[in-house]
Amino acid sequence: MIRTILNIFNLSIKELKTLFYDKVMVLLVIYSFSFAIYIGGTQTSTELHNASIAFVDSDKTELSHRIIDAFYKPRFNTPEVISYDEVDKRMDSGYYTFIIMIPTDFEKDVLSGISPDILVNIDATRMTQAGIGSGYIQNIITQEVQTFLKGSYESITNPKVVSRYKYNPNLTSMWFGSINEIINNIVMISILLSGAALVREREHGTIEHLLVMPLRAFEIMLSKIFSACLVILVCVTFSLLVVVEGVLQIPLSGSVPLFLLCTFLVLFATTSMGVFMGTIAQNMPQLGMIFILTILPLMLLSGSITPFESMPMILQDLMQLMPTSHFVDLSQSILFKGAGISIIWKKMLIIFVIGAVFFSLTLILFKRSLGMEN
Repeated sequence: MIRTILNIFNLSIKELKTLFYDKVMVLLVIYSFSFAIYIGGTQTSTELHNASIAFVDSDKTELSHRIIDAFYKPRFNTPEVISYDEVDKRMDSGYYTFIIMIPTDFEKDVLSGISPDILVNIDATRMTQAGIGSGYIQNIITQEVQTFLKGSYESITNPKVVSRYKYNPNLTSMWFGSINEIINNIVMISILLSGAALVREREHGTIEHLLVMPLRAFEIMLSKIFSACLVILVCVTFSLLVVVEGVLQIPLSGSVPLFLLCTFLVLFATTSMGVFMGTIAQNMPQLGMIFILTILPLMLLSGSITPFESMPMILQDLMQLMPTSHFVDLSQSILFKGAGISIIWKKMLIIFVIGAVFFSLTLILFKRSLGMEN
């Protein structure tokens, strides 16, 4: 056991030294977690589609039922009616993007000429939906009230919808653009570092040196994984504390150590993917081609660029098998909603299982490629 740990430690030191001599890779890592984070502080809005919505109906009248029934696909999912006590729990877990609270005596106040308030709780971490969703909600409610009052009550004042944006009060796109850039770069750089480390061994002929040494396949593989994880965790810490909080002045409500723990679990999966690609590729150009074909779907379909709810159902189901989609959800829950382990432990467990599967499959292929099945 001690010998195994020493072998992994010594090999990891070798990997770090080799990485530091690769000036191009070092510059790429530095840029990805500094200037790229700053530049990635913007995000493009997309059309509202399949937004999750719920109602707290304290009025339970004809008008409140008409308002609830007015929200339907494709812009909104079928509304659900929940109790007042469920509001905070559902918002913290990210279950709904919008929770509309219809007050008691709402219909009575409307008919009496009073302008009642309707409170709309909005999960602003879902930037693309929150930014335009309140406008749709205002228009739909206004239209339903006008239809209800058509005739002798046309002159009665319409209710005013009061929106409250949680987690990002001013809808500042820079907040989530920078964090999404960190997430994407974590995945991208981790795959590149671990994959390039193995291909570099093959191109330089040093893989044969490892084969004649008393080393096992999983020791070689773990050294490449741990060295890449260490470099990226240091860079992510710098990005969060210096670039995000320091330069961009973005407040982080959650625990940075907990985020780093989740990052390590994701890195366990993504670095295994990198070693898998490095095992298949015979040289750097081949690794680059495989990397491009892999990284684009991982980034585009993870939910950081395109809203997860807007994707076809088959893609949503498929991306549940990838660690990136779970990592995007975890990151926003931890850093902006202040979620703790009691809320996110299931997602963490899913990422760990996915990482274990990737690691096991990669280890089998890695052993075969080295002729070390025994």
